[in-house]
Amino acid sequence: MIVMFTDGKTTAGLPPAPVAAAARASDIIIYCIGLIGSNGIDVDVLNDWATDPDSSHVAVTPDDADLEDLFEDLAANISKTGATNIVIDEVVNPDFVITSVAPPTKGTAMMVNSNTLQWKIPELGVSANEGASLEYYIRHIAQEAGEKLVNQSITYSDTEGNVVVFSKPSVVVECSLVVHPEPCPVPVEVTVEGCQDSVVIDAGETYLESLERILQLNVTVKNVCPGKRVALAVILTELGADGTEYQRGMKAITIPAHNEPKCRDVLVKCIKFVLPEDLDVSGENPQAICNARNFKVRFIAHAIDTDYRCCDSVITLL
Repeated sequence: MIVMFTDGKTTAGLPPAPVAAAARASDIIIYCIGLIGSNGIDVDVLNDWATDPDSSHVAVTPDDADLEDLFEDLAANISKTGATNIVIDEVVNPDFVITSVAPPTKGTAMMVNSNTLQWKIPELGVSANEGASLEYYIRHIAQEAGEKLVNQSITYSDTEGNVVVFSKPSVVVECSLVVHPEPCPVPVEVTVEGCQDSVVIDAGETYLESLERILQLNVTVKNVCPGKRVALAVILTELGADGTEYQRGMKAITIPAHNEPKCRDVLVKCIKFVLPEDLDVSGENPQAICNARNFKVRFIAHAIDTDYRCCDSVITLL
């Protein structure tokens, strides 16, 4: 085992990276404790020299007190011969459920319930430096989006009393709204007895699904001057049986400018609105398109382009 206190800056001798690689190939464990020198510190070099994973073999200490604490922990870990009877209990955030657990590289893992898994490893690092990994899959079940921690808690125990600090992974969740407009139909159960050549069954009634009407409008915008684009808004409402107006849609349309020598009328055609029958407020049967439905259409139109400019300054003469 090698423990190096270094800033990662090579000032003399052969390139150290091949030497470190040869040592690691000979099963020598390398710890790098980074000390900030007069020229700073090169953490990438420390990560290159040290044994993997870097998170457990590289540490950068900004002052003597932290260095002393780190060295005490390092000495305690070096003196221990690995870990035995490891048990890791992991509980995922309630916004997720565990869907499956892959076989770990060491030991065995199992789902305790939809939010909890347990990983057991008989021994790790007893005869050589080694690590272990576990991969599992989760599904988001909450309604809120955003960045969320994967784990609610992780507990670790082993016979030797080692202390393990786990990272805190997070994921960014983007929730998309899923709509199922047509539910699955209710099945009609049919039984054909043995030795029957034919059977006649009354399957009841069924209705046409997702009925709707399409309202298509044309409108003429009067006296549009040449070279002027027009902004047109169309607001549609439906009248209920009691005379109440219900919103059914709004569209904003840009009418391109024309190049005629003088102002003229512009016909705007085929402005479409979709009117599902489940929005019918006529008070009649909502499962038919034979009801009379009453609507009101309002238009707002104005020129977009203008040569008007606000004055940059106002001069007052006394």
